[in-house]
Amino acid sequence: MKPNLPQVKNMSIREQSLDTLREAILSGELKPGQSLTEMDLSRQLGVSRAPIREALRILNSEGLVETIPYHGTTVTRLTKDDIEEIYSMRMLLESYALERVMAAGDTAKFPQLRTMVADMVSAGDRGDLSAVNALDRAFHDALIEMSRHHLLAAIWQTVAMKVRQVIALVNRRNTDLTRIAHNHSPLLDAMEGGDTARAQQILRAHIATAGDLIAEDWAEPR
Repeated sequence: MKPNLPQVKNMSIREQSLDTLREAILSGELKPGQSLTEMDLSRQLGVSRAPIREALRILNSEGLVETIPYHGTTVTRLTKDDIEEIYSMRMLLESYALERVMAAGDTAKFPQLRTMVADMVSAGDRGDLSAVNALDRAFHDALIEMSRHHLLAAIWQTVAMKVRQVIALVNRRNTDLTRIAHNHSPLLDAMEGGDTARAQQILRAHIATAGDLIAEDWAEPR
């Protein structure tokens, strides 16, 4: 079955082609190991092969696709080791961000986080996987942003891209989307209560449990 990719229209065809393909990979629409050809992609997106070729070149540099001479281009495969590395780095970055957020004592954005959790619950109730994933990502991005550490934020962008891809692939099989949302409530409760130790404990458990479950359930590519 061919992936459901939207047509690219109007201005900046090269950038739109890149964004469309990147989004398809990160959302799990294009899956690890899936073959990509310029001809098929150009036909599906309604553009010439030139912007597709450039998009694949950039995606290759980002590590989202891999091109082997004489064998073609595929979405980069993920192994259990890859996932364990991604989640160990996520643990370090988010824990440090939370440490800075709690030390600063700036609660101005806590209501925004609470709104995200409420919206996540609503999205889960109506079975909107795309919205749940987007809000989940926004919650953790906001935590990094609240740390006010520019280098940390820059490193996070690379890690978050891989985290997003893995979560999207796994959440496609998740039958209880509301659980994803409710998992964020205890963390926010601890943050709002000023309990740094409790917040760190919950965050670490949240990330470690997710990483372990994903790694255990992951089918190694053949």
